Amino acid sequence: MVLILLEQAELTLRTGGMDAAISSVYGCSTEAVDPYRGRLLHVIDGYRTAFGRTDEIELFSAPGRTELGGNHTDHQHGNVLAASVNLDIVSCAAPNDSMVIRIQSEGYPADEVDLTDLTPHPEETNRTAALIRGVAAAAHKRGFEIKGFDAYMTSNVLSGSGLSSSAAYETIIGVMINRFFCGGELTAIDIAKIGQYAENIYFGKPCGLMDQMASSVGGIVAIDFQNEAEPKVQRISYDMHASEHSLCIIDTGGDHAELTSDYAAIPREMGEVAAAFGKTVLRDVPEADFVRSIPSLRRQLGDRAVLRAMHFFAENRRAVAEKEALEMGNFERFRQLVRRSGRSSAMYLQNVYTGVNPEHQDMSIALALAETILEGRGAVRVHGGGFAGTIQAFVPNDMVPYFKATIEAALGKDMCHILTIRPAGGVVLMTE
Repeated sequence: MVLILLEQAELTLRTGGMDAAISSVYGCSTEAVDPYRGRLLHVIDGYRTAFGRTDEIELFSAPGRTELGGNHTDHQHGNVLAASVNLDIVSCAAPNDSMVIRIQSEGYPADEVDLTDLTPHPEETNRTAALIRGVAAAAHKRGFEIKGFDAYMTSNVLSGSGLSSSAAYETIIGVMINRFFCGGELTAIDIAKIGQYAENIYFGKPCGLMDQMASSVGGIVAIDFQNEAEPKVQRISYDMHASEHSLCIIDTGGDHAELTSDYAAIPREMGEVAAAFGKTVLRDVPEADFVRSIPSLRRQLGDRAVLRAMHFFAENRRAVAEKEALEMGNFERFRQLVRRSGRSSAMYLQNVYTGVNPEHQDMSIALALAETILEGRGAVRVHGGGFAGTIQAFVPNDMVPYFKATIEAALGKDMCHILTIRPAGGVVLMTE
């Protein structure tokens, strides 16, 4: 493994020597690389300041992700469609010849993780140190000798936005460890599984594999979770620029606090329907059997559980149809399916607002406002878990300035984020 001297990396960036690589990773023209180049120079300077080192370095990036289809299907072993976006975590790092990983994330306290003890630490639950230790432990379990390194990183993945900043963090840790200590032998899917393991076992948060897979693999990915241990992952070749629509993520201003029970009720109720057929997840229940049993299921489990199961069966098919539409280059078909997905989430899945505080419906307001502005054009849907947080809109390019201005006049400044789908997942940005 050969790294590049810090000063040489800066010179290469400043003189345009990385413009083509940056353009390839972020899916932008070489004329539009300035902001990305500036962030990389900033992270190099942060590394030098944080660790006092000017020797050899490497640069890394891991993207946030957006869910394109399959709202609340992954936990029932269903199909999802997701994509990496141009917001990411970037890192400047190098091995430090010790058994301690030292990570300084801009704006946060530094983390130091001693690799001589790779067991879960209860006091690290819900902390980034747990993710670092968990990723290192998972790589070690695969037979690699993991040692210490120094890393300075900065992120513009919006926290709490449904863009999965935690998955991006796990991915970039995995990519750095793979580069420094695994000889590049870990695949993008391996790194995604390692990230999920770290989040589940060390961080203490049960999660599916969609977020990590989208961040690590990159581009548009269709994932079939029928065999959860070995999900089928397919990269979809589609240039979203050709659609003449922009991807917008709108922060509705809702508060995620006190919503744990609302989130948990969705997989629980879907699981209760599956259990009525002797199954653990709805993917294993024949839809025809479910439809025949609706009268008894309503009596036994109530209407909401039945409606949520109905959403799953339709949304699972829809995610596959969305994938096929993009494969055929049929954005109009995809757009119609996205609109149906949003309608199903609102009416059947019912994850737009919580019944505990019906006077607060930030997401409903944002959805209604977006649909009113678009007047039948584009598409709008719930993004991610729902109840609070963000919605997703595909907006015709000619409407984007008006759409953004009108949304932000109602919801607040910087609440509408215009993103692009980037073709690359977790990557090493600079080699010798």
